[in-house]
Order: sequence, then structure tokens, then C-alpha cells
Amino acid sequence: MDINISNWEKLLGKISDGAIDIGLKLLLAVVVYLVGSFLIKRLIKALGKLRSFKSIDPTAESYIITFIKAALYVVLLVSIVALLGVPMSSVIAAIASVGVAIGLALQGALSNIAGGIMLLIFRPFSVGDYIVAGGEEGTVRSISLVYTVLTTIDNRRVSIPNGSLMNSTISNSSAEALRRVDLNFDIAGSEDADKVEKILKDVILKSDKALNEPAPQVLITAGVPGGLTYTVRVWVKTSDYWDEFGYLMKEIPSALNVAKIARPSTPISVNN
Repeated sequence: MDINISNWEKLLGKISDGAIDIGLKLLLAVVVYLVGSFLIKRLIKALGKLRSFKSIDPTAESYIITFIKAALYVVLLVSIVALLGVPMSSVIAAIASVGVAIGLALQGALSNIAGGIMLLIFRPFSVGDYIVAGGEEGTVRSISLVYTVLTTIDNRRVSIPNGSLMNSTISNSSAEALRRVDLNFDIAGSEDADKVEKILKDVILKSDKALNEPAPQVLITAGVPGGLTYTVRVWVKTSDYWDEFGYLMKEIPSALNVAKIARPSTPISVNN
């Protein structure tokens, strides 16, 4: 009987010691997590305030902060697992298994994340650029790991998955400092070509946004039934493109009407 009591006491002692050891490890893990999370948040906040970091493009800044934050939390979690006494080989095997499962379940999302990384590397556009891509067009407002958000001219918010965006043709209207306004006007063949060209050039000369270099052009570029196509090409600063576009579309037809220039039935066409 005394032997059985002694065995029970030893068993209870081992259970008590084990429970205390596990409790201390769990307590230490919680403390390490809380302290680590606090330090990570402070570090990320401090990085955002660095002058050298603020000079980075907003697109790259977002990705860098996200990557650093994710890497720091991974290191923190691995450290906690090590403190709990779990063998690292088991941890690596578990991470690999979870990674495979997540990869199979989130194939679409992962392709979007990969697309986001490619956008960061190749930089076809940046925040603030006006682009046409994926059947949509607008000003780039944000680029996340999964979606690129555009604001359209009529103030709609459009979210395009980065995966499909990287597989589509992207036209960036803001990439260059200068942009050319191209407009085509069909004029009756009976009209004097020199007179028509003078009218078009006079309208361009009155514009305060048209650049002298590269010089604007007025050319006869094609023939249409009953007339000729006159192409107006005017270089402007990219930020002035739509102002100049609207000016020419208003003033040129008005000047042609005042001069009583005849036109065929073919409507005005625009090249963007």
C-alpha cells in the first residue's frame, strides 16, 4: 500500500513539474509575443518616418513595409516555437505542408500576389499615373499585393487583380513629360488646301498650352469620299493634354464654320 502511495506521489510530482514547466514556457511565449509585436510596430512606424524612406516611390514603399513586417513576424513566431521546445525539423515540415495546402487553395490569389511583385520590379506605372489596362482606364490610386485600384474620370473606383493586369497590355499616359494631341478633320476636296491649313495653324497659335518644340503640324494624311483628311498634331505637357484636347475640339470646328469651309459627310475622327 505504501509502495502504491509512493508511486502516486512520484507521478503527481512529475505531472506538477511538467505542468509548471509548460506553464512557464507558455507564459514566456506570451511575453515574447507581446514584446516582439510592440517592437515590430515601433520599428515599422520608425521606418515610415525616415527621410530616406519617404523619398521612395509610394508603390515600392508599400511593398517594402509589407515584406519587412511579414518577415519580422515570421522570425518572431519561429522564435516562440523554439522557446516552447518544439523540434525545428517538425516546424519546417509543418510549414512546408501548410504552404502546399495554402498554395493549392489560393492559386488565384497567389497569382495576383506574384503579379504585384512583378509590377514592383518592372514598374510599368506608379501611383498617380493615368493608365489604360485590363479593359479599364483611370488614375492609379493604390497598388496592393493583390489589387491595383484606379479612379476613373467619372469618379468610379475600379479594382483590377494584379495577375490579370500583368497579362494585359498597359498604356501609361503619364509616363512621359510630353504628350501629343492628334485630331483628324475631314474637309471637302473643293476647298483650298493652303487656306484650310492657315485656319488650323491660326487656332494652334492662339493656344497658350501648345509647345513650339516639338513644333505643331498640320498635314494632309488621307483621302475620304468627297474630301481630304487634315491631321493636327500638337505637343503639350502631359498635364495639359485634356485642356488642349478640349480647346482644339471646340475652336477648330468653330473657326472652320466661321470661314464657311465645307466638309464631307464623314464625321471628325480622333486619334488618342
